[in-house]
Amino acid sequence: MEFTSAAARRRYDDIVAVAKDTVVALDFDGTLSPIVEDPDSARIHHDAPDLLVDLAEVVRAVAVITGRPARQALALGGLDEVGDRMGGSGRELFLFGQYGNERWSSTNRRVVSPRPPPGLSSFLRELPGILRRADAAEAYVEEKGLAVAVHTRRLPEPEVASARLLPGLRDAAERHDLMIEPGRLVAEVRAPGMHKGIAVRTLADEVGAAGFVFAGDDLGDLEAFAAVGELRDAGLATLLVCSSSPDAEGPEELVELADVVVPGPDGVLALLRQLVDDARRS
Repeated sequence: MEFTSAAARRRYDDIVAVAKDTVVALDFDGTLSPIVEDPDSARIHHDAPDLLVDLAEVVRAVAVITGRPARQALALGGLDEVGDRMGGSGRELFLFGQYGNERWSSTNRRVVSPRPPPGLSSFLRELPGILRRADAAEAYVEEKGLAVAVHTRRLPEPEVASARLLPGLRDAAERHDLMIEPGRLVAEVRAPGMHKGIAVRTLADEVGAAGFVFAGDDLGDLEAFAAVGELRDAGLATLLVCSSSPDAEGPEELVELADVVVPGPDGVLALLRQLVDDARRS
């Protein structure tokens, strides 16, 4: 495990010292699950369920904060069962779906979700024309209920296609009072007013956290990184983890803010395993 600075190493030690009052929050894709071409085929890392249960024994709470719909993340991650197994430790698993618009927990097993934003259906009607004009008609469109994600990963020259498509998506989103969240070969259009940073602050406040760890891999995690930075300024022990790999490097913005940069989901789990071991010894 390599830290980005001596200060980052000290932050890890501070987290270990307050582990029992720390929240560990994780993105799903690229962090708990490897990035795959078909978002519907993503699965949580095979070692993650056991490790999350072990983690719950030494920290205050574990959370998954994702852009995916909550029900989809529950199914792909087997998180319902993971939450069941955490019950024995008296800890809770939280899930914030669609950037925090949806919420589920292992003690309140109902997904709480708002209505779709009014402009989303109009945006969807326009979307086929936007794709054709950008020569991206074969882009994969993922309808999430509260949002629409447009993936260019399957297209020839996907980065070029993404750059070509983004202006049209941004213009349409603005006209329908929606916001756009560009990511790695994907752009997500959704309602404004909610992001992962709000979920981080809400969770830290609700559980009375003394420490907060967040791990993410893409631009949609920037608000979460910023919120953890605010918690740090308020006196909490914090640790920021960027999940990166040679075929899917983390954005520079995340790398620059991170205390630890790890090689994809394998690296995230290795870091969490080290945290579990160190917390048990402390």
